[in-house]
Amino acid sequence: MDRADPDGTRLRPRLWVVRHGETEWAKLGRHTGSTDVPLTELGRSQAVAAGRKVAGQRFALVLSSPLARALETAQIAGFGARVETVDDLREWNYGQDEGRTTEEIRQDRPGWTIWRHGPLGGERLEDVAARADRVIARARATPGDVLCFAHGHVLRILAARWIDLDPVVGERLALSTATVSVLGWERETAVIQRWNEACVPG
Repeated sequence: MDRADPDGTRLRPRLWVVRHGETEWAKLGRHTGSTDVPLTELGRSQAVAAGRKVAGQRFALVLSSPLARALETAQIAGFGARVETVDDLREWNYGQDEGRTTEEIRQDRPGWTIWRHGPLGGERLEDVAARADRVIARARATPGDVLCFAHGHVLRILAARWIDLDPVVGERLALSTATVSVLGWERETAVIQRWNEACVPG
């Protein structure tokens, strides 16, 4: 049965987003774009916890980045049989900054931030936002809630675009590994209903 407002009208589909579990590079603060870094043992335990956190929710569609850390999180969380990989959910392409920490990059470019200056030889913020917009359009056209597994920067951009803000607003939406967030609605207005809720193993 579709969710409904108290007056009986059908609610718009929500977009549930899960950032993948811990990886060694995430733990060290390395920019991880296209490098297929696997989950750590803790990351796999976090993926189990993510599955528990969304248990009982009904999803019309389950999407994942094709990169191993996101897809493995989706599979361990219990969605391996129905998850669909979508290139638009890949992490930001960091170009020559792949694998480097912010501190390392700032040795060459003082004051650098990914949000204000972008990666060297990588993807533009506007291009990542265009990918996020396509995911949002698909989610909003789906008859029911959508669940997606992806990465820190692309999900922060996606959240900013969900509420019709400039993608650079993602700079202010800190998002840890192994978290669940919900992008939804207040009547006809797109809102962030829940954000950065930790999935704690146990």
